[in-house]
Amino acid sequence: MRLTIAEERWPIAGSFTISRGSKTEAHVVTVTLEDGGHTGRGECVPYPRYEETVPQVTAALQAARSRIEAGITPDAIASVLAPHAARNALDCALWDLAAKKAGKPVWQLAGLAEPKPAVTAYTLSLNTPEAMGEAAAKASGRPLLKLKLGREGDVERLKHIRRNAPHSRLIVDANEGWTADNLAAMLAACADAGVELVEQPLPAGNDEALRAVSRAVTVCADESAHGRDSLDQLVGKYDAINIKLDKTGGLTPAIALARAARERDLRIMVGCMLATSLAMAPAFLLTPFAEVIDLDGPLLLKEDRSPAIRFDGSLMHPAPADLWG
Repeated sequence: MRLTIAEERWPIAGSFTISRGSKTEAHVVTVTLEDGGHTGRGECVPYPRYEETVPQVTAALQAARSRIEAGITPDAIASVLAPHAARNALDCALWDLAAKKAGKPVWQLAGLAEPKPAVTAYTLSLNTPEAMGEAAAKASGRPLLKLKLGREGDVERLKHIRRNAPHSRLIVDANEGWTADNLAAMLAACADAGVELVEQPLPAGNDEALRAVSRAVTVCADESAHGRDSLDQLVGKYDAINIKLDKTGGLTPAIALARAARERDLRIMVGCMLATSLAMAPAFLLTPFAEVIDLDGPLLLKEDRSPAIRFDGSLMHPAPADLWG
């Protein structure tokens, strides 16, 4: 087996802002595995919030090269790679390679339901209330909008957005930007605006206030939710979890996490980092588990890789076989 590691930069259409800051490009790492005339690929996004950087992930993959090229299996990845993003790219490349060798799609090999076209959320970047209202008006034809909040002025943002997108379903991502003091008021404002779900309102590790707060909105763990070992401490605080392959360390553990979450009556959201269709393709296989799908990364880029996943507005189609899986 031959391993190739590459760093890629994909410009964003404009800029992308959340409560922690802004970015103008998606900086990703891709893994390519070649074996017996077949090729498998995977893409990951190292995320500083989880203390993972592109140089760190690239170095970790390089250090594990001999073990990988000797023929690593998915169940051995965690023993040779620490960064979860690196595990993700390698795990997805192994699935893609296995599918190419078998001549069967990954969903069949993994024992999953066949994915069908599904509606993804479309994200509105954090901005002033007026600017987010204008963005909502432009996107008002999309059925599901995801609002990046988490700074002073969020109540006004909600009002402007709902006024300008009266028919869209709304979900909110506060990115740990609220506090225990304003939590109840913000959840009430979300309910008044018809918001259906709020992601990670409080900082991970400082979210105990969620156990006691009354709410009419589903509260979803993102930064607080990683692998199966994080689930039990979420029960009673959260109603749902956001599964992202860069957090779980790939499709293999993500499938196990989705099944374990279902056993605990936690609802499931499938999410992504800002990346190309190559990163969305394996995550899309989790959509049969999910009540909410947020895989709009390619829609926020100036251009996607080719071949790419097809989007009809917000309707997302399964990945073409020559892209992945």
